[in-house]
Amino acid sequence: MFALALAPAPAAAEPTATSDTPLALTPPMGWNNWAHYMCDIDEAKVVANADALVSSGLAAKGYDTVTVDDCWMTRSRDADGALVVDREKFPHGMEWLGDRLHAKGLKFGIYQDAGHLTCEKYPGSGAPLGGGPDHYAQDARQFASWRVDFVKMDGCNLYVPEGVTKERAYRDAYRAVADALRASGRDMVLSASAPAYFQQGEWGGPDWHRVLGWVGETGQLWREGRDIQVYKPAAPATSRWGSVMGNYGYNRWLGRYAGPGNWNDPDFLIAGAPGLTAAESRSQVALWAMMAAPFILSSQVSELTPEGLAALGNTELIALDQDRLGRQGAVASSNATFEILTRQLAGGDRAVAVLNRSGSARDIHVPLAEVGLPGCTVDAKELWTGERRRVSDALTGRLAAHDTAVWRLDPRGCAGAVPTGQIVGRGSQCTDGADPAGPGAVVMAACTGAPDQRWTRGADGSLRLSGACLTAGGDGLVGLADCDARAARATGQTWTHRRDGALVSVLSGLCLTAAAPAAGPDTPADRLRLESCGDHRVDQAWALPV
Repeated sequence: MFALALAPAPAAAEPTATSDTPLALTPPMGWNNWAHYMCDIDEAKVVANADALVSSGLAAKGYDTVTVDDCWMTRSRDADGALVVDREKFPHGMEWLGDRLHAKGLKFGIYQDAGHLTCEKYPGSGAPLGGGPDHYAQDARQFASWRVDFVKMDGCNLYVPEGVTKERAYRDAYRAVADALRASGRDMVLSASAPAYFQQGEWGGPDWHRVLGWVGETGQLWREGRDIQVYKPAAPATSRWGSVMGNYGYNRWLGRYAGPGNWNDPDFLIAGAPGLTAAESRSQVALWAMMAAPFILSSQVSELTPEGLAALGNTELIALDQDRLGRQGAVASSNATFEILTRQLAGGDRAVAVLNRSGSARDIHVPLAEVGLPGCTVDAKELWTGERRRVSDALTGRLAAHDTAVWRLDPRGCAGAVPTGQIVGRGSQCTDGADPAGPGAVVMAACTGAPDQRWTRGADGSLRLSGACLTAGGDGLVGLADCDARAARATGQTWTHRRDGALVSVLSGLCLTAAAPAAGPDTPADRLRLESCGDHRVDQAWALPV
């Protein structure tokens, strides 16, 4: 590990709002109070953590947006309908706080809610129960007058009119929020929490996928699932590792929605805070970087462990997270012990991470072919240690319990990476080509990381396993057959992966559909099949290798 340089932060530029100004072209970075302080927040704590970002060197490395979460206002608006700052907590007010942050080279973020009340029952921006005028435009103008740069818009207590679906009500509300911010006269990045209010387990339901489909039209980043576990002062040693793994779990399949100006947000970084070991802290930073997730701390910055501070300040991991290509990484291989992720980077480099889920140290051995680089020699840089070496066969090492190794690979001697790994569907299960259902059958099975689940994506739209191609049969079943490059479209071997996750046969226009889960351990698994494409059907959503 290394000491962080105490470099001064650069002066923050004052943005000018325009309808076509691109915002958040890389994942936002900064600090938010919620996961450490919750409602126990005030001006002194915000300023102290802002000062610690600067003095630790984290601000200079990109952690530059300081956001005040819920509970900063009084319980009622004033006579003109404006939000009222709680002057006992924030005696100088929010405009002063914004100026104080800007003077330190930082940006100013604030919390509000798209419903009529915030999650902690303070005044929200939305319409009251029963209907009526909202405060989206008024609050946006007030935030602009305070020179706010970042708005976290939660989704509690949102009024759903009679005859309108919940999903439609959220869509209308967040579009109104986005319009109000654009009309405010100031550029403000919007963190939209809409998807989090529709999550149904790791794979989600139809409404969750519908919301993920449109939320990027409103915000630059979005919370799509449950909150990270908050710090408990009465039980500071309580492990938070399960929460980190849970949030990683739902976020890892959603790469198709991410890109410059649009980011999946699995919630705050708590690396270096109570509840995570040094290895677990490294893992959270590594996994969030592989997923191009926002790097937003929620901790007491001055009390971060040296190991956590080193992980958060690792410039190689920050550069990985902030890679300008903006392509979220994907799971190449997973089982109960290991998870291997790959990510394509700008300039042709490829990142590879290996997570040790187990509770003991393990040796790792990752052949280059299994991460999309068959026949290649690579210059490999291990991003925690900085060690460089030339590799022509496999990435190797020993990994502590709950730790994650990360390499940046510069390929040599090959044309480029071949997207390689799992095809994952409903229930986070894998498509499997070695099953008793018969030769050429493809079924859903628990992910094992075995060769019978290691697919490659061809530039011609093919999906290949052990030299055979995924083929749409005339009987509605899907299986493996010899590849026919000259007639791939005519033989049902060409596939299109849509942004909603659907995998569509170019030949028939039908969608690949996951078999229903087996009724019991002795029940034969059903084969994959083609069916008419539905509206965000969870059994027709797929995560593919990258």
